[in-house]
Amino acid sequence: MATARREFRVWRGTRPFWAGLLTFGGGLPILYFPFPYTRLSLGGLGLALSTTAGAGSLLIGSLLITLGVTLWLQQQVRIFAGVAAILLSLLSVPVANFGGFFLGLLPGLIGGSLACAWAPPSTHPEIRGRRGVDGHAPGADGDGVGRDDGGLAEPGISG
Repeated sequence: MATARREFRVWRGTRPFWAGLLTFGGGLPILYFPFPYTRLSLGGLGLALSTTAGAGSLLIGSLLITLGVTLWLQQQVRIFAGVAAILLSLLSVPVANFGGFFLGLLPGLIGGSLACAWAPPSTHPEIRGRRGVDGHAPGADGDGVGRDDGGLAEPGISG
């Protein structure tokens, strides 16, 4: 169990997980709320959406769910998926019962924003640390062991 949890944590760290989860979760209420107004018939295979809001809700909710899964599986398209999620969430306000009564609008907007802001983790260990003005880690060139001036001090001046 501990290894599965550790592997999931590593998998989650390499992709915009929370953006995908919120986008996926934002599509569910948008997709759900028009269905009480539809007429489904499984025997005759008829699906009648009585208004354009029902069809729009079905389309917007399905696309948001698809974008959420896409963010998990194809993180290279995170900017496109994030912008599309934001636009679809905003479009759901006039089309889909006030964005699923705002239960789909807010997670969709936050998820799309997180997708646009997410950056993949760095694989180079030298980029992970904080750098000084000259590009070296503070204290790395012997000018004060462990001194961290945040790169604000000029070279050769001790603080």
